[in-house]
Amino acid sequence: MNSPSMTNNHHKEMAMSDSSQTLLDQPKFNTSIYAQRKRKNFIGLALSMTAMFLGLVFLFWILGLLFYKGFNVFSLDLFTNKTPGPDSDGGGLGNAILGSLMLVISCTMISTPVGVMAGIYLSEYGKSSRFAGVTRFLNDIMLSAPSIVIGLFVYALVVVNARHFSGWAGTVALSLIAIPVVVRTTENMLNLVPVSLREAAFALGAPKWKVSLTVVLRAARSGVMTGILLALARISGETAPLLFTALNNPFFTFDMNGPMANLPVVIFQFAMSPYQNWVDLAWGGALLITLAVLGLNILARVYFRDKVSQ
Repeated sequence: MNSPSMTNNHHKEMAMSDSSQTLLDQPKFNTSIYAQRKRKNFIGLALSMTAMFLGLVFLFWILGLLFYKGFNVFSLDLFTNKTPGPDSDGGGLGNAILGSLMLVISCTMISTPVGVMAGIYLSEYGKSSRFAGVTRFLNDIMLSAPSIVIGLFVYALVVVNARHFSGWAGTVALSLIAIPVVVRTTENMLNLVPVSLREAAFALGAPKWKVSLTVVLRAARSGVMTGILLALARISGETAPLLFTALNNPFFTFDMNGPMANLPVVIFQFAMSPYQNWVDLAWGGALLITLAVLGLNILARVYFRDKVSQ
């Protein structure tokens, strides 16, 4: 009969043999595979850093040249005087700035309600309906459509029938570019609102339209505002649609029913001219648009960040 001490020793030997067998069964560390993966990781990081460095170099090169040449023509005359004639001194971009502001404001008044309401329908009412699916598909096409194609479409639809260029035609073209951005952003932001918030409003007896407008939209207002600002930033520098619609005007005008000066077209025409004064004004206009787009993007990010932190 085995004693308790012998039994314990036997169990210990069995446990040690099992543990040693387990260690032997584990796969050995393959140094060659580790070194190969480390080399691939280093190559990937090196290529990524090189691409980022080259992108930053070109970005700062363009911005540096733009600020250097643009600030040289910054003065009060740039904002108050109209565009000068060929081979003449002085002048400014006052009429182009005024025209761009009128076009952007009128575009905002059209694209914002249409885009927000369409986004509310897709998020709250359409969901998985066939009509909503078709709408999303067409909206995606509009998002990726070249702006010159939209300009040609509005030219054939509005300008040809009216038989003259106009600021309203430019507004329609810019609205067709801005609306898909607002629709997509609004739908995505509304989908992020928790379902429990809707259910709480329904439990209090609120109708669906009121829940959508006063509860869901209010909860997502920061994201919707961000989408609107980003849409405005996109249309601020569009040239091709305005070449076929609003064209240009060398004078100050508030008449949206006629040709209207705007910064993108003026920059395009002046930059290609042989007159140095026009080229200098084109640099100033390019810097103005860059600062405007940069300001809108910063405003959108800061506004959205502050709302989220609250």
